[in-house]
Amino acid sequence: MPEPDDERWMDAAVELAWRCPPSDSAYSVGAVIVTADGSRLADGYSREDDDDRVHAEESALSKLGPDDSRLRGATIYSTLEPCSVRKSRPRSCTQLILASGISRVVLAWREPSLFVADCQGYELLAQAGLAVSELPGFAGRAQAPNRHLAFLFQSGTARAQSATIVTNSGLRGRSSY
Repeated sequence: MPEPDDERWMDAAVELAWRCPPSDSAYSVGAVIVTADGSRLADGYSREDDDDRVHAEESALSKLGPDDSRLRGATIYSTLEPCSVRKSRPRSCTQLILASGISRVVLAWREPSLFVADCQGYELLAQAGLAVSELPGFAGRAQAPNRHLAFLFQSGTARAQSATIVTNSGLRGRSSY
């Protein structure tokens, strides 16, 4: 269920997504962690600090200690559903969030199956007892920093997916970037 400051913090996450260096094999994602009392705790974006494998949620969490008590009851805002499986690191963003003590996740759109199929981030977080909310009104704004991926949609089935990536936030998928 949306809370009063959700739009403010998702706006901040979208702005971070625009900072991502474009990559033909990864989404541009921004993430903001907010304490239970509404203070900005940390933020991050994909490929931050010239690390072409870092995810936004991972970047934000890495700026805090693993036992940071402020994470208890915190909310993470991400412009894309946290990954549930990952090839480039030992732990997915979903696993990192679950281990952190964060209790709420707000995302702008579900991950489409552009790179890897069947993301389960939303479901795994909810099954673990976290409150998970999607802000579909932000889907278009969260997708906009990913327009650099359009060339991937130039042939066959991928072209059909490009139309849906821009218009349908309900697509399912999982990324391994």
